[in-house]
Amino acid sequence: MRDVLAVGRPAFWVVSVVPYYVGVLLATHRLIPVPHDWPRLLVGAVVMGPLLWLSVLAINDAYDLPGDLLNPRKSTSPLLDGRVSVQAAKRIAAIAGVASVAAGLAVNPVFALGVLLAVVLGYAYSVPPVRLKTRAGFDVAANSVALGTFGPVAGWAAVTSDLHGFPWLMALQGTLVAVGLYLPTTLADLEADRAAGYRTIAVRLGARTTYRLGFAAWIAAAGLSVVLAAADLVIPRSMLVLEIVMVPVLVAAYRRFIGPGQTFKGVIVVASLFLSPCAAFALTYVGIL
Repeated sequence: MRDVLAVGRPAFWVVSVVPYYVGVLLATHRLIPVPHDWPRLLVGAVVMGPLLWLSVLAINDAYDLPGDLLNPRKSTSPLLDGRVSVQAAKRIAAIAGVASVAAGLAVNPVFALGVLLAVVLGYAYSVPPVRLKTRAGFDVAANSVALGTFGPVAGWAAVTSDLHGFPWLMALQGTLVAVGLYLPTTLADLEADRAAGYRTIAVRLGARTTYRLGFAAWIAAAGLSVVLAAADLVIPRSMLVLEIVMVPVLVAAYRRFIGPGQTFKGVIVVASLFLSPCAAFALTYVGIL
């Protein structure tokens, strides 16, 4: 069980649970949903966190093993020392995927359909012959849309199966944020992916261009937040001053902590800073500030 948990990488769960919570917030206008909704929303959070990540990461580990053997960052993977076999990883991925969809049905059919699409996308990212991971551009799109768009939409769908009224501009901003934070992570594996022959976007474009694309997406996301606040669209106009102050801080932080010679530490620092305006938005959106 400890090895299965290691394959699921608990540290990653918050990456999708936070956008999921944003979707719940957008749908309910509450920091804490009414108690009646808690069981359904908690099931949704379990799907978005442990179950989906276990499915997509297990299948990714199974098909990435040749490249992971060349990657020092993956040295603690249970597959590298045989604690979990490739076949076992595939079985774990299948069981977790089926469990994700089954649990999603307990939320509602629309949520379950989205979960099914997320599982299919996870397999398409890792499994040949599609293997989006090795198709420059598609690797970024698969991850960024899954987190930036599917995450908040799933949170909204967990509250109501009617997607009418969902603020798609927030999904656009979330996807731009995801692009900005995902692209630098491809640089951490650049040499190992190059040695393994994986044509990721970082391998295809090189470190500097990949970094610049990520930086551009981050600036676009920050700029969009100012535009939305100024127009009083989703982001309340009362946040405009804070957005104007925070945008240069976030852009400078990206420039300072993230670079072409990337480590995950810089991404974590910048993502943590991004939580401050997110918290302010949540408090303003529900009328506390």
